[in-house]
Amino acid sequence: MKSLLGDTSYAWPAGPWVRANFVSTVDGAAQGPDGRSGTINNEADVALFQQLRSTADVILVGAGTARTEQYGPVGKPIVVLAHGFPEDLAWATIASGEPRAVVTGLFEDGYQHVLVEGGPHVLRQLLEAGVVDEVCTTTTPMLIAGDHLRITAGEPLSVDVTLASLAESDGTLFARWLVNR
Repeated sequence: MKSLLGDTSYAWPAGPWVRANFVSTVDGAAQGPDGRSGTINNEADVALFQQLRSTADVILVGAGTARTEQYGPVGKPIVVLAHGFPEDLAWATIASGEPRAVVTGLFEDGYQHVLVEGGPHVLRQLLEAGVVDEVCTTTTPMLIAGDHLRITAGEPLSVDVTLASLAESDGTLFARWLVNR
């Protein structure tokens, strides 16, 4: 497998930056039959996921994804977007409020590199708020059919992106898309 970890295309730019990272199947499913994205990833995706996570300053994730994917402490700050303050996620910082304000607050707190890990509704909200700079997608070589979420969910939204890089490893495709503003 060609290593993407040393690939400078995944280096964070200087200054504040919001990068979203999502996996999906060839037929567009962002979750497996069990409702988790963890069941559609593979070794190559896990390696990139760990690299992106290790180089971020803070992880931003929705409460539903944190529960479904069984998140826990990872040695760096995790901010969970939630309605209210769920007790089952007490290990994380809970952020309730408008997505733009949450991201602005993270930048004001000194976090420059924000990694968004889900879920599809959160990504849509952040895109609508205009705070996402980059979307990294992994397409795993599988088809699962059924009615599964895509990487974005909710009301229709059109956001133009530009391909920044594309790589392949054992049939897995890795793309970086810059959000046009």
